[in-house]
Amino acid sequence: MVPHLTTALNGPLLALETSFLNAAPDIERWLRGQWQEHTPPFYGSVDLRNSGFKLAPVDMNLFPGGFNNLNSAFLPLCVQAAMTAIEKICPNAKSLLLIPENHTRNIHYLQNVARLANILRLTGLNVRLGSLLPEIEKPTSVDLQNGTSLLLEPLIRTQYRLGLDDFDPCAILLNNDLTAGIPDVLKNLNEQFVLPPLHAGWAVRRKSNHFAAYDDVANDFARMIGIDPWQINPYFSVCNSVNFHERQGEECLAANVDAVLGMMREKYKEYGIEETPFVIVKADAGTYGMGVMTVKDASEVIGLNRKQRNKMSVIKEGMNVSQVIIQEGVHTHERVNNGVAEPVVYMIDRFVVGGFYRVNSARGIDENLNAPGMHFEPLAFETSCSLPDQCQTPDAPPNRFYAYGVVARLAQLAASLELERTEPEHAQ
Repeated sequence: MVPHLTTALNGPLLALETSFLNAAPDIERWLRGQWQEHTPPFYGSVDLRNSGFKLAPVDMNLFPGGFNNLNSAFLPLCVQAAMTAIEKICPNAKSLLLIPENHTRNIHYLQNVARLANILRLTGLNVRLGSLLPEIEKPTSVDLQNGTSLLLEPLIRTQYRLGLDDFDPCAILLNNDLTAGIPDVLKNLNEQFVLPPLHAGWAVRRKSNHFAAYDDVANDFARMIGIDPWQINPYFSVCNSVNFHERQGEECLAANVDAVLGMMREKYKEYGIEETPFVIVKADAGTYGMGVMTVKDASEVIGLNRKQRNKMSVIKEGMNVSQVIIQEGVHTHERVNNGVAEPVVYMIDRFVVGGFYRVNSARGIDENLNAPGMHFEPLAFETSCSLPDQCQTPDAPPNRFYAYGVVARLAQLAASLELERTEPEHAQ
């Protein structure tokens, strides 16, 4: 069953979905041409927001950690896509080293690692797990809720290669976003493929670079099918040199909030939208919904109280925030069982392999849902996001999710451009 969407029966978004359906052959041909010129990331997940008048990505994760939340019916899709990705990189690959995040006590995350390892093994690879944790000095078994376990092993570094005891893999797959920095053990691995590349990690990556690339993708795509790019693209700007503890950069924040809100008001007036515009101020690097606030007026970022400053100043791994992105807020009008919901679409290589809803009954339609109280609905997608049915209405399940799949693939394409543009010179 597909959870009921409150926007499924009416609203201007149906016009956008109709445009996607009518142009489906052109869209698929255009995307196919793009993938001939650009290499997609090994995997990725995209947070989408559906406001009823706009369908846009608001975040792009290159180290997705929710494979356990995907509908198991889509496991064959995952395996096929992973096969395609691996064949491009290392056609004769027999073994792969998977390096997970360090939080070994998060059972949900570990279930994701187990699902990911299973997908990779079904492609014919011998998969083992190497840990960056210094305390993992010998093979260590971690029990999972379903009665199975994961074996974490200490990494062994030689001059240009990384492996485990009696294990020399063709490639290394990171499921660790490197927020705390790039460990020495991962540097200068000249004889192995590291996926995604090291500069995809949050030690280097910036959300603003991604959305700058998405700007280009969305404009080209919108021109091709004849829509307003704003319908699929959130406005954004950036403030550098921010220090919330010392109240440094407040003027920059206020000016940029005001500018983005001003552009939004113009668009809302153009489309006759009565919602209250808002922006999301968040760390330009980092995940897990940390360092995020909703702002409806520029005055709100001046003179933040101690609690607000503490919340905004630190992200995952205790890293300080010095740069923020001010992003157009997209209301989400979707609900699952009375909780505000946003779709998360998962991709491997250039293929949509499933998705789920992030649901948070404690948050509003204009708030970040990646916060305490959230849960996931893994059965969100009744059908693949890749098989539209032009004989049905735009809001029919295959078609609604086709639109989601298209926008997610645009974000995946933007990620490939982003990684090309930010690749370090010495790596080229």
